[in-house]
Order: sequence, then structure tokens, then C-alpha cells
Amino acid sequence: MAACLTATQIPIASGPSPMHHLPMPRSKASKSAAVPAATTQRGLRVGEMVRHTLAELLARGDIHDEVLQSHVISISEVKLSTDLKLATCYVMPLGGTGTREVLEALNRHKRFIRGEISHKVNLKFAPEVRFLADDTFNEATRIDQLLQSPEVLRDLEKKD
Repeated sequence: MAACLTATQIPIASGPSPMHHLPMPRSKASKSAAVPAATTQRGLRVGEMVRHTLAELLARGDIHDEVLQSHVISISEVKLSTDLKLATCYVMPLGGTGTREVLEALNRHKRFIRGEISHKVNLKFAPEVRFLADDTFNEATRIDQLLQSPEVLRDLEKKD
């Protein structure tokens, strides 16, 4: 009578496995922590959709606030958290005046803005919206001033 072997009883050759040199797969938590959502294609796409929606709300005057109505506001970038649940919007009023008042007005209407974003952007969860002043214009001005400084110009002339 032949003995029937189950899968757990089949003898396995001793020695190293042919796949011993392959790295173990990472868990999803470590993979998502290593790659921020804003650098993924989906994170960038959703950030742009939120930025366009916010710009549309401001351009049409859907947010009824005197401060927002009296300023032309530029939304330069929207960065999302890794789980797409927090959107940080970088805004700057045209001319750079009244930044604090504009940020306060946007924060007063944060709940309405989040609701409008949830209607326009097709996501499972509407991201919480946070507003920060955009300092890239100030940083660009500072770099231009550094490049025009006498020390840098002197160093550039020496190489020529």
C-alpha cells in the first residue's frame, strides 16, 4: 500500500533556499512613510485639483468676505500629507500687502472651503485645509540680492 503524503509531509531538500538572496518585502507602512504623497503622481494631481478648486472659489466670489473680495489672492501651491487628509495651501495677496488679514479670513471660512473641495474633488475623505503665507517670493528676492552683492560680483569677475 502506497502512503499518501500531504503538502506538509513532503521532504524538502536541505541547504539554502534559492530565494535566500532576495530582500524581504517592506510593509505598507514603511513604504508610505518613505515616499511622501506630494511626490507621487496622485499626490501632485490631487494637490493641483485642490488648488484649482480654491482659485475658482476665490475668482467667482463664492466666499462672502469683505477682506477676500478686496484682495486678489494667488494660490501658488497646495501640498498634501502622505494620507491625503491634510492640504497645506500657500497663498499670497497680490502686492504682498494684507497677508495676515487674508489668512485670517481664509481660516474663518475653512469649513466652507473644505465642503466645496469635497464636492468638486472626488476623494474618499475631504482633506482638512490649512493656509500659510507663501514666502517663495521673499526668498527669491533675498537670493537676487545675494547674487547682486559686491562679494559675489567680485568672485564672478575673478573667474572671467
